[in-house]
Amino acid sequence: MAQSAAMYIASVVGTYWVVSISMVYLNKILMSNEGISIPAPLFVTWYQCVVTVLICWLAGLCGNRARKSSTYYPLGSMGDGEESAPMNQPKTSFFAQFPKAEYLPGQARQIFPLSCVFVGMITFNNLCLRLVEVSFYNVARSLTIVFNVFFSRVFLGMPTSCKTMMCLGVVILGFVMGTHGEMNFSMMGTISGILSSLFVSLNSIFTKKVLPVVDDNHWKLTFYNNVNACFLFLPLVFYFEGEVIMESQRQLTSSAFWSAMSVAGFFGFAIGIVTVLQIKATSPLTHNISGTAKAAVQSLMAFYLWGNTPTVLGVLGIFTVLGGSLLYTFVKMGENAQMAASPPPAQQEMPSKV
Repeated sequence: MAQSAAMYIASVVGTYWVVSISMVYLNKILMSNEGISIPAPLFVTWYQCVVTVLICWLAGLCGNRARKSSTYYPLGSMGDGEESAPMNQPKTSFFAQFPKAEYLPGQARQIFPLSCVFVGMITFNNLCLRLVEVSFYNVARSLTIVFNVFFSRVFLGMPTSCKTMMCLGVVILGFVMGTHGEMNFSMMGTISGILSSLFVSLNSIFTKKVLPVVDDNHWKLTFYNNVNACFLFLPLVFYFEGEVIMESQRQLTSSAFWSAMSVAGFFGFAIGIVTVLQIKATSPLTHNISGTAKAAVQSLMAFYLWGNTPTVLGVLGIFTVLGGSLLYTFVKMGENAQMAASPPPAQQEMPSKV
């Protein structure tokens, strides 16, 4: 039993690594390889949103059928509210977690501000990937936790501990080292990475705000976000990349191009699934550790696969950024555990006047 559980965890973590690294590498090819793709990152991103919408719709149909064929209980609970399912409960279908894909204008309007942030996030993310080397990609986007702490302090009034500030200092130091050590440094690519980090942070804040609109269902939000993004991207594509697309008839009539585009869109959807699976199979802390290790392997593999030139300062920058991010994870987990363990002020005992 223990061996099978270990094998399942290893397979989930391995799948997460394969999907995540493959998605980055394939998007790099689509964003920068002129022989296979076209120099139109907005169009590529728009198509990936279309693929995600179609997958959400198909998954919703399968989920609806799965719920009709057998009683569906959310993972980890029974219909009567108990923690474990009875032995004779039918096996839950994988697709039962996907709700029916419905686009209601009222909910779409409430989610629209998040969709604008989402468009900015994936746009600058893909622009960064197009303009910088794959080995530098994680460093260019490493300031997300800095923006997270900043926005939490400004908008939510959350205090920042000295340990957290030290971790952020390590990340910023690694970012500076990485930029100075990058041989093929791109200012526009680095700025795109910083803006991507900013929008990633804003996306997490807006997501928490609008999740109740869709009954706290992640897949409903994914559907609405990508449908809205499809509409938001269209004028940007026509204005900035219309001529480029019209001049790329060879790629647009290539089955290899559309196959690569569709696979990249599938990976964009699949990364959400494998991320949830990894967190459920392990823990949020283990997920962050796995993601940090994956980022290190992804960057080091890029030196070989993409022929990026390594420098001592560049490699030190990569590991300093990842080390600071990992330290931040441990610090935040410890602070959250301490807050959960300490009783509220109203329940604390008053000191005796003796």
